[in-house]
Amino acid sequence: MDLLPPATEPPAGGGAGGAGGGAGGRRLRRGVGFRSLKLVSVSMDEPLPAEPVGAAYGRLANGLTYYVRSNPKPRMRAALSLAVKVGSVVEEEDERGVSHIVEHLAFSATSRYTNHDIVKFLESIGAEFGACQNALTSSDETIYELLVPVDKPGLLSQAISVLAEFSSEVRVSAEDLEKERGAVLEEYRGGRNATGRMQDSHWALLFEGSKYAERLPIGTEKVIRTVSHETVRQFYHKWYHLSNMAVFAVGDFPDTQAVVEMIKEHFGQKAPASCPPPVIPEFPVPSHIEPRFSCFVESEAAGSAVVISCKMPADRIKTVKDYRDSLAESMFHWALTQRLFKISRRNDPPYFSCSSAADALVRPVKAYIMTSSCRERGTVEALESMLLEVARVRLHGFSEREISIARALMMSDIESAYLERDQMQSTSLRDEFLQHFLNEEPVVGIEYEAQLQKTLLPHISSAEVVKFAANFSTTSSCVIKVVEPRAHASLEDLKAAVLKVNTLERDNAIPPWDEEQIPEEIVSQSPEPGSILDKVEHPGIGATEMILSNGMRICYKCTDFLDDQVVFTGFAYGGLSELSEDEYTSCSMGSTIAGEIGIFGYRPSVLMDMLAGKRAEVGTKVGAYMRSFSGDCSPSDLETALQLVYQLFTTKVEPREEEVKIVMQMAEEAIYAQERDPYTAFANRAREINYGNSYFFKPIRISDLKKVDPIRACEYFNNCFKDPSAFTVVVVGNIDPSISVPLILQYLGGIPKARDAMQPLTRDDLKGLPFKFPETIIREVVRSPMVEAQCFVQVGFPVVLKSTTMIYSVNVGVFLGGNKPSRSGDVRGDISVNFSCDPDMSSKLVDFVLEEISCLQNEGPSEEDVLAILEIEQRAHENGLQENYYWLDRILRSYQSRVYSGDVGSTFEIQDEGRLKVREALTPQAMQLALQRVLPFPCRKQFTVVILMPKSSCWNSFKTLLTWSSSGFSRDAKILAGMAGAIVVAFSLWRYSRSTLRS
Repeated sequence: MDLLPPATEPPAGGGAGGAGGGAGGRRLRRGVGFRSLKLVSVSMDEPLPAEPVGAAYGRLANGLTYYVRSNPKPRMRAALSLAVKVGSVVEEEDERGVSHIVEHLAFSATSRYTNHDIVKFLESIGAEFGACQNALTSSDETIYELLVPVDKPGLLSQAISVLAEFSSEVRVSAEDLEKERGAVLEEYRGGRNATGRMQDSHWALLFEGSKYAERLPIGTEKVIRTVSHETVRQFYHKWYHLSNMAVFAVGDFPDTQAVVEMIKEHFGQKAPASCPPPVIPEFPVPSHIEPRFSCFVESEAAGSAVVISCKMPADRIKTVKDYRDSLAESMFHWALTQRLFKISRRNDPPYFSCSSAADALVRPVKAYIMTSSCRERGTVEALESMLLEVARVRLHGFSEREISIARALMMSDIESAYLERDQMQSTSLRDEFLQHFLNEEPVVGIEYEAQLQKTLLPHISSAEVVKFAANFSTTSSCVIKVVEPRAHASLEDLKAAVLKVNTLERDNAIPPWDEEQIPEEIVSQSPEPGSILDKVEHPGIGATEMILSNGMRICYKCTDFLDDQVVFTGFAYGGLSELSEDEYTSCSMGSTIAGEIGIFGYRPSVLMDMLAGKRAEVGTKVGAYMRSFSGDCSPSDLETALQLVYQLFTTKVEPREEEVKIVMQMAEEAIYAQERDPYTAFANRAREINYGNSYFFKPIRISDLKKVDPIRACEYFNNCFKDPSAFTVVVVGNIDPSISVPLILQYLGGIPKARDAMQPLTRDDLKGLPFKFPETIIREVVRSPMVEAQCFVQVGFPVVLKSTTMIYSVNVGVFLGGNKPSRSGDVRGDISVNFSCDPDMSSKLVDFVLEEISCLQNEGPSEEDVLAILEIEQRAHENGLQENYYWLDRILRSYQSRVYSGDVGSTFEIQDEGRLKVREALTPQAMQLALQRVLPFPCRKQFTVVILMPKSSCWNSFKTLLTWSSSGFSRDAKILAGMAGAIVVAFSLWRYSRSTLRS
């Protein structure tokens, strides 16, 4: 069945558009498969394959390049892209922002499809679609991406036809352009916040003297508002040529050649340009010996920061030696970042965090970038420390242990990638091919890459790694920038810091790095294993449940989704809602203080070295109604992860003065940053209005921080993870019960029973949060000082879900914790619609949101809307069934469900049956009635509106108040409001159909 409407006119020839990205981060594990992987005998001069390994790769007669590969993850899905080697840097002065406008227009209308038919098609098949999700414009390229189902005949062909339309058939009329200006302007406005201003300023400083400095992809407000459709059309036809494009298709299809034929069918008919396309110019970035300095004052900055960037020509990996050099370079950044982290955890550190990395900035240039966050008035000290550490590396190098740790981390990553080579996501493989096309990065295949790294990494010496420190020299096209909310540092201060460190290095007056002593074992004495008191199989979910001798409940499910992943979460009822008001502030800081001191019996800087080369991460959370720990590890490192949990329960966090001082400094800086941030002021006021000014929802102020008792805070945290009998633990992943169950018994079952623990709480024992939604209509404008005008709106409604056997939650920015979370009683909370807009349109758009929701309550959505929601939900469900985290979440929700009464399998079945019943009953009328039940009906009788606005004169404030009841709204405003209303329906009822209540 054709899901796209018929063509309005025949296609007129064409090309393709582009996508980019990098392969996702790789995790790893130590397994027999990797250990048995043979080393390779290679010459350093040996060239790496020029063509991508594993892909059907070629070039059509009209110039289009294609990449096709079959890949089964996720099942019955395909990741598609169209990449164009053209971005904002080729724009002329009157075109600034036009490449981004073209990207927007592509989804609006083409020669064959109009009125956002492409968007409707993607929604109708349950494809992922959303703002900034399907397209990207950068300085050097434009990328279009689709993740589509391929389980029905014709879907893949239709999706490829959409990319073919983007290549040469984008319709650029005056009407089309006017429809998109508003969306592009809002994107422009949204980027003019503190983060955007800092990024734009740094970009201009980095590329001063190059055209890149003047061609940010978003463009200029003037061009966005005034550019003509003729100018946009000319840009599109000038640069969108098939010879500058590639199309990518990676997915679960059995016959790659058949997909190649589809590409030829949709793209091959497009004739090449009648005249040769313009050569894409190269835009050089001049180097400079003297460093550039900037003291950027940003009143809304989240804190003080220092950024050191050193530019260099982008390198291309062509030979085995190039690849070996890239490994040594990565080891340098790993080792330096590890050392910088340790400095940040010393007494009275120069910064709170610091890291080093290499980044490909634009096509001709990459940079080494070191970034730190520090206390106010601390930027010069932070800069000096950062420069000093790189100079120390140049003088003394890294220790053998530092190099060994960096090597172990990298070996761990490639091992994980190798073990999961048959389970790589199609999007990751697609992104590798994108980099091959855009930046000539070789794609050698994970098997050969693993062999190369296993062969090369052990022989990379400290001397090879250290030589990359020369690239971090202040004479190597260096740009030094400090960001402060208030001016403290001067350019002279920065220059003096550089001169001081350079002098120390020249005089060889910097001592070597002082190593810490690192314990060999996480658990010094192995615990006595516990035993299994009861064991139950749950065949419906393929899980096994055990009750251990210390009372801890364990539920594990074996999967084969990823060979190198095991995930787990343990939870117990009882959290911050149980505290009295006078204890709340101190105890709510418990997790923060404990986390910085070290929750596993070791300081974080020490534990980092102890875990080097292992993939085992464990974190904790103390929420309103529950405390929990969660982990993600390699199957071979499950023992290490369980040891961390054992340490969590059996060691106490004891606050020491210097460590607490650092944590409180960090907390103080964070509070000051929040007070500077307009959006935080807005969110705080919205909470005060909607939640009755309750202490539980109030932000922590500096005055509150001074009342925090660190001893009580850590005592509370220790008590949260003390009694194993209160916890239920769910484990999902590639586990062998014959190996994992004994480990669980030893480290989880070996946690001793708590002698003085209180009786484990059930959800019926818990106190509800103090909460009361306003009973009247409240409208309030929050005015905050802003450098550039921003506006954000929240429209909130109370939610009451009557107690039933099965309760589903609604979610469009939702809070459902405003009542006692027992098995009986109503569920109370609020639901909000949030959007940004032009400050002058805010009041009008609020009225349109209310009008749209009122219309949906009275008339219901269309049949088309319902079908799209059902398709999206079904596709998300199908994808989730192939993910460990999805199953972990589903089983946890079964234990936490109101209908759970001791049998998790039965609860799971009830949830599944409930989902199917809701899907079957989900009609426009059912959705209409749901909106009437979930929200106040009519919606205008009870709601709150909070609007963030820039501070202005008294007269402007008075004019804003007068606009609440004004009319005569523009068509664009109605479209935006209608979209907001549609979001309420779509996502509310989607969540309504699939989620049970979770505390």
